[in-house]
Amino acid sequence: MEPITRRTLLAAGGVALSGEAIAAGGKYPRDLTKEDVDRWMKELSNWGKWGPNDQAGTINLITNAKRKAAAALVRDGVCVSMALDADLPKEGSTGGPLPGMGGAPAARGQGGGGASRTTWTLTSRPPGPDSRDLAAYVVDTIAVSYHGNNTTHLDAPSHLYYKGQIYNGYPQSSYSDRGAGKDDVMSMKNGIFTRGVLFDIPKLKGVPYLGDDEAIYVEDLEAWEKKAGFRVEPGDAVLVRTGRWVRVREKGPLDLNRSTPGLYASCVKWLRERGASILGSDVVQDVRPSRVEGVNQPIHQMALHSLGMPLIDNADLEALSEAAAQRRRWAYLLTMNPLRVPGATGGPVNPIAVF
Repeated sequence: MEPITRRTLLAAGGVALSGEAIAAGGKYPRDLTKEDVDRWMKELSNWGKWGPNDQAGTINLITNAKRKAAAALVRDGVCVSMALDADLPKEGSTGGPLPGMGGAPAARGQGGGGASRTTWTLTSRPPGPDSRDLAAYVVDTIAVSYHGNNTTHLDAPSHLYYKGQIYNGYPQSSYSDRGAGKDDVMSMKNGIFTRGVLFDIPKLKGVPYLGDDEAIYVEDLEAWEKKAGFRVEPGDAVLVRTGRWVRVREKGPLDLNRSTPGLYASCVKWLRERGASILGSDVVQDVRPSRVEGVNQPIHQMALHSLGMPLIDNADLEALSEAAAQRRRWAYLLTMNPLRVPGATGGPVNPIAVF
């Protein structure tokens, strides 16, 4: 027999609840199991929704009408970047081998990962001291290993495979040494242009930043909507601020591989119901530990694999928070132009909010 829990009692009694009660035990439960996640991956799946050959996933929700409406949000012409600077050494050489190429130095870290990996290198040969009568050029080479916790980057649906498949049922065998054969970043080659909405959860709770493993639940998202005066609409890019970079400045690096504030898994269902096209945050979306035994990052798993929803990791949302609060407007035009690299499972990005 299924164990008797608050959740099963509510279901058996057909009790209709709202707010915190629903989030705790009803429509958006707080006690998800691995079996629940596997079931939701099928129930919430967008596979086939836009045809058997679709590789764009929820980007399909950004229609021409959505772009026109987003453009109308621009009133002041003020642009705000949501990206970190490239994670280069403060002193000395900025060149060096990438992971897997031998001798990779430890990541400098912008307060993020705690992992020993190089993120960015810039190799340049500066001119000597003697001037020349003819014009000359300085060239450089930039390389990046962007996935991880130190670089603002985009995850395309091909970033994650599960049980032999990626988004829309393409087989794991579609990967090669040339990258992802399906679901790569090229579905976004014409750029992202849509309404962005900021969920400033520390501002909601009256704190400078969230706790190191504090979970964000659906009722937090709905409470912020009410406070900020907007509602997530189909095609919106949802950005969630936890205050990570304030915490880093005050307390030092936060190892996101061990603990991080973020969304609890139930939020994926809510985001799909609302029709979000992109999810981003100043962390890596998932609260960690995930609170779902046996599933490391359920937000990533369900969003990328089932919904086909691209993710923006490690955004810097501090300037955006200030600009939005100053105007009391948390909806804005969001633009983002991923690099056109066939086979890439994402890429470094510089999302821009325009007020």
